[in-house]
Amino acid sequence: MRTLLILTGHTKGLGHAILDVFLSLESVQVVALSRTSLDLAHSNLKEIQLDLSDLDALEATIPKVFPKAEGFERCILINNAGWIGEVKPVGKLNPEGIQRAMNVNLLAPMTLTDAFVKAYRNHQAEKIILNVSSGAAQKPLPGWSEYCTGKAGLAMFSKVAHEELNGLGFRVFSVAPGIVDTGMQSEIRRADQQDFPALERFIGYKSEGKLSTPEEVAAKIFQLISHPELFPEVVQDVRNY
Repeated sequence: MRTLLILTGHTKGLGHAILDVFLSLESVQVVALSRTSLDLAHSNLKEIQLDLSDLDALEATIPKVFPKAEGFERCILINNAGWIGEVKPVGKLNPEGIQRAMNVNLLAPMTLTDAFVKAYRNHQAEKIILNVSSGAAQKPLPGWSEYCTGKAGLAMFSKVAHEELNGLGFRVFSVAPGIVDTGMQSEIRRADQQDFPALERFIGYKSEGKLSTPEEVAAKIFQLISHPELFPEVVQDVRNY
């Protein structure tokens, strides 16, 4: 099956692991967006360097992101890029940080999803939109107001998009990847305990070997994409399968 994948946040962590899975396949074309570039000389990869917190730049770049669908039997969008935001309680936040967190975690995925639908709604390929959410979308954590809010919004957006697009041949998922051993977790462990009361618990996840590897989670996401009929619900958690 010839597949087109549009992937954000591909240069590190889970995004990099997802990229490796798809580039190991022969008939996949990947368009990957991130603030930095891997500079890989791979004929099946097109990298676009873009800061997703800059919505004006994103809008200007959209025409370069979505190639013509002819020849693809499956078109996939994975909104993976995310930012933990300012790990501080309400009353210590700043407007710039709030805006950047919402742009990266919510508004950029919404914008890309909308553009993906416009580009491929009339194409007969299998069409899958997978938004990488978080357990934080369901559970409030003091110090994570920006991240929890953005991911909760993304989960709800995914549910609404599913209701609207299911009859047009799109499947939409909001997937919580669990606690993954990535740079984001390192950033979390550097937080001030006064601002993030759960700090010791997150340090323990690392020291006690409770973090999943990006490769393990990428394999589960690939399983979902390969067999979407086995996953009827929009909101998924990889720890459940």
